[in-house]
Amino acid sequence: MTKKMYKVELEGRHLQIVDYPGEKGTIIALHGLTGTHKNMLHYAQSLRGDYRFIACDLRGRGDSSGMDDVPSIFSHAEDVEKLIGVLGIKNPILLGHSMGAFVSAIVASEMPTVKGLILLDGAARMSGRQHDIVRPSLGRLRKTYESKRAYVEELKQLYKRLGIKWTDAVQEIVEYEIHGTGNGWMHKSAYENIEEDFASFDFFNPIEVMGKITCETLLIQADGDIGPFLPFFMDVDYEETKKYTSKLSTFRSDSNHYTMVFEKRDDILAAIRDFLDGVMLDE
Repeated sequence: MTKKMYKVELEGRHLQIVDYPGEKGTIIALHGLTGTHKNMLHYAQSLRGDYRFIACDLRGRGDSSGMDDVPSIFSHAEDVEKLIGVLGIKNPILLGHSMGAFVSAIVASEMPTVKGLILLDGAARMSGRQHDIVRPSLGRLRKTYESKRAYVEELKQLYKRLGIKWTDAVQEIVEYEIHGTGNGWMHKSAYENIEEDFASFDFFNPIEVMGKITCETLLIQADGDIGPFLPFFMDVDYEETKKYTSKLSTFRSDSNHYTMVFEKRDDILAAIRDFLDGVMLDE
């Protein structure tokens, strides 16, 4: 089953897309803060064939265009809405991890044609703890490395601290997010833009956003500790999300916020398939 790689033009900017064919419906998958389409690999491999599965590099990541002057989850949502229109997708199912979950929720709140929404540990009220987990890892975006191998070795140590097992799939994800420059190797994302995107999470209001979503929604909470840290989002962070989302199902996984995408999690994949079966039955 052949995937297609292409760029979609959106009013003078573009998104890098990977598009797996499938029959039942179209899933659009959105990665987290410093991720790329490759972070959705395990989900794509599991769901392709049954579903058309589209993953993209959000702007400022991978091989997509750079960000606007004021990056935010809200500008990413605008991009995704335009992408849906350009590709002519009538009733998309949105699947987002972390930042991608925030973006997916915003899109679903503004597009009543969204058929289903899958939130992989995101679309919660920010508490401030998340900044303590994320900010130390962003330093790599400022640095120049003498070789691709040097970057990979640093990421191996970082991911070990976050409880992530190193695999060939993780290696592929990591190697894609950097590129060679005249002075060495650097991350493809600009530190300042990522910082602004992350800061915009604080402006996500679950009461306003989730209250407008009319489609079936699946929230998957990652209950696992992240190395020395508690789970990324706690129950209290999800109180408003759960209260104001009208058609919500919740599944709890012992994965952590990162292993839920860096590892193949059969429990999560089974929960998603059950959810999708119900969504498609509603047709």
